[in-house]
Amino acid sequence: MFRCNVIQPTGLIILQLRDCIKYLLRSYNHSYLAFYSPARFHFTLSFKHKTKAQQCGKINTNTEVLIIKSALLSLCVRYLSIAESMEATDTENPLLNYGVVVDCGSSGSRVFVYYWPPHNGNPHTLLDIQQMRDKERKPVVLKIKPGISTLAKTPTAASDYLQPLLSFAAAHVPKSKHKETPLYILCTAGMRLLPESEQAAILEDVVSDVPLEFDFLFSESHAEVISGKQEGVYAWIGINFVLGRFDHADEEDATVEVTPSSQSHHPISRRRTVGIMDMGGASLQIAYEVPGVISFSSPQQEEAGKSVLAEFNLGCDVEHTQHVYRVYVTTFLGFGGNMARQRYEDQLFNSTMRSSALGLSAEQPLLDPCLPAGLSDSVLRGNRTLHLRGQGEWSRCQEAVRPFLGLHNGTMSPGGVYQAPINFSNSEFYGFSEFYYCMEDVLRIRGTYDSRKYSRAASDYCATQWSILKQRLDNKLFSQQADINRLKYQCFKSAWMFEVLHSGFRFPVDYSNLKTTQLVYDREVQWTLGAILFKTRFLPLRDLQQESLRPNPNSSWLRSSFVYNHHVLSVCILVVALSILLYVLRLRRIHQREQRQNEVLNLLWVEEGEGALRALLSPSI
Repeated sequence: MFRCNVIQPTGLIILQLRDCIKYLLRSYNHSYLAFYSPARFHFTLSFKHKTKAQQCGKINTNTEVLIIKSALLSLCVRYLSIAESMEATDTENPLLNYGVVVDCGSSGSRVFVYYWPPHNGNPHTLLDIQQMRDKERKPVVLKIKPGISTLAKTPTAASDYLQPLLSFAAAHVPKSKHKETPLYILCTAGMRLLPESEQAAILEDVVSDVPLEFDFLFSESHAEVISGKQEGVYAWIGINFVLGRFDHADEEDATVEVTPSSQSHHPISRRRTVGIMDMGGASLQIAYEVPGVISFSSPQQEEAGKSVLAEFNLGCDVEHTQHVYRVYVTTFLGFGGNMARQRYEDQLFNSTMRSSALGLSAEQPLLDPCLPAGLSDSVLRGNRTLHLRGQGEWSRCQEAVRPFLGLHNGTMSPGGVYQAPINFSNSEFYGFSEFYYCMEDVLRIRGTYDSRKYSRAASDYCATQWSILKQRLDNKLFSQQADINRLKYQCFKSAWMFEVLHSGFRFPVDYSNLKTTQLVYDREVQWTLGAILFKTRFLPLRDLQQESLRPNPNSSWLRSSFVYNHHVLSVCILVVALSILLYVLRLRRIHQREQRQNEVLNLLWVEEGEGALRALLSPSI
């Protein structure tokens, strides 16, 4: 047990306390427990490793030291932005800026409204962009169906199609801010499938008609069809921004050495970013930073690498490399969980029809190792049916699905998609969608991925009789998202996920830095957040220019930050001051009480001593 105590509250060093708490909150290798007792005004911090804790609490390591409520100041500062992002947006604040992004997807379109305070003036920091929330603290977002690509034959209706979304955004952004609020209309998969002429016709109508009804900051360059590569980069930016990986690194943070492509810049050390993997029903996507310069073995490999590597600067100054990132991003169509199962069933069907009598009748089904034991299933192709019966043999299922990765010279897909190297000893990944569902829906092992634990749970699930699995579903022993379809194909999908991760992307089986999740800080992060961060990266230059015209430029970035947060900080400082005062008064009362008790004890000792002396002297008398 280790405690940081404040023996002399008047001599508190806030920075030491902040560092102590920050170490606890960011410790990856030393778990801890924090307890707060209002009656005693202290935190008790329990560590696995006392030496590290003692390094944290250099105020006094020989005596027990109390962390009083002053720790609230550091906690308040750390979680200020997170708390603010969950509150209703203060549209009465004239200092706030706004931005609107329309995601025109294949099945529908959504509008997102974002806001941010003035830039703090430091050219090395990014805008603090947050999703806008209404008075009920709900995210300001609206979705309509179908997708804009359905207007391919009637492109002149595109602006009318977007009208409900833009009216919704206009109603939430203060009227006085409309002309300076950038609007981006970004189209994805559905529009990418259209011929370029049809894409151009839809965008032309949008660019010409939207400014006639809405006075957002909008130009021709603000409406485009983005590539899958761009969409992946924006998703990567959004996740890392929410996780704070673009902030400056502290001593406790994991860092990487980054080598810029330009020969004129020296390597820099900065906070390690996270990679993301997202497996949907139809496709699989991966994106991660490549810190070092890549050496290609041939001109052909270099050309292949350029198509899946993106290098960009998120900073407002192109001369600074602090926010230059080199990201590998690619999408594998047909590698999603549902499409992989469909390709697997197609092969079973075709091979059976050519060479086997098994599976042609329900009495003689084809045994499938990738279905739970005892499950009867069927595959329909045209007017013919293939009958299957589950074996529930997970190891054999792994072997059966591995060929569908299409491995070619150690890379994924039959064509041999180039994969940039990953430093598995210094990296971190987040897995979304099927990576999360495979671990959570029925296996109930969400969180950090452990291949041995996952393999054991998946194998046990596959071997469980189908009747027992259905009974567990009826008894609600699985997650709320689990349904009969998930139970049927969990065995296959768990094996497919394992093979994608370890055989496809070649993650070591002992890799321990993969976290599977559905939300980040209890919210869904959209690629549109990354898009507006990238699109508005030069806006801080405007704020910097405005600050340079003010009388006192030396304190400009401190002033803007202070104006925005001074109310909360004032409350925190007041709480600290009152806590210290109460604690000093409490110590004084305790000290006075101890003095009175000592005086009483001294009198008792004197009386008891006199009584003992008389008892000793009485016989002799």
